[in-house]
Amino acid sequence: MTANRPVWRRLALPAWAALLAACAGLPPAPLREAGSSIGYSGRFSLAVTRPAALGPGNQEAWTGRFSLVTQGQTLSLDLVSPLGATIARFETDPAEARLTLPADGGTRTQSGPDMQSLSERVLGWSLPVAGMPDWIAGHPARGRPFRMLSGAEEERVQTDAGAEAPSGGTQPRPERFEQDGWTVSVEPPQGARSGMRLQMERPAQHDAPAVALRVVLDAPAQAAPEPR
Repeated sequence: MTANRPVWRRLALPAWAALLAACAGLPPAPLREAGSSIGYSGRFSLAVTRPAALGPGNQEAWTGRFSLVTQGQTLSLDLVSPLGATIARFETDPAEARLTLPADGGTRTQSGPDMQSLSERVLGWSLPVAGMPDWIAGHPARGRPFRMLSGAEEERVQTDAGAEAPSGGTQPRPERFEQDGWTVSVEPPQGARSGMRLQMERPAQHDAPAVALRVVLDAPAQAAPEPR
C-alpha cells in the first residue's frame, strides 16, 4: 500500500523544503541553439495546502526565483532557492516531460508523458508548466478551452477558434480566467514594478493538495541570449 502512495504523502514536502534550503543545486541548463528563444525570470512564492483530513501541519510555503525559457515546443523551467541553487528543473518537448531534482550528491531525472502527471507522481502536486508561457504573456494558452472571469458579461467558455472579438477591435487582455483547472489572475506592471504579476491557483482535488503559485516578472520578456 505504501509504495502506491504519492511521494509527497510520505516525504516529499519535507524533502522539498530541504531542497529549497540546500546549498548544492543542479548544474546550469545547457545552452540552446540560436533561434527564437524567449526567456522570462522573476520571483516566485509557492504554497501547497494538503487536505485537512491528513492531519496538522498541512501547509508548506516557499519562495525563490525562477527562470523560464521557451523555444518552439520546448520549455525549461528552473526554480532557484534563496541561496541561489537551482533545486528543480522542469523540461518539456514534443516527446516527453522531465523533472530533475538533486539526489545523493548528484541528480535524478524522471520522465513522463506530460508535466502535470509527472509532477503529481513525483511531488504529489502539479505546477502549471504547460500554460505558463502563455499565461506569463498575459493571455490564456491557445487552442484549449478557457473561461473569462474579468466580468459577469464575459464569463463564458471558449476556445481560440470560437472566440469572438468584441466590437471595435481586438480582444482585450483578460485580467482573470480559468484554464486547465487553474484560476489565473494577471496584473500588468504598475508604478515602480516593471514586470507583470500573476497568481495561479488550483483547488484541492480528491487527496491532492491545493496549490497557489505567485510570480512577479523582473521585466518584459526578452529574447534568450544566443550561445557564444
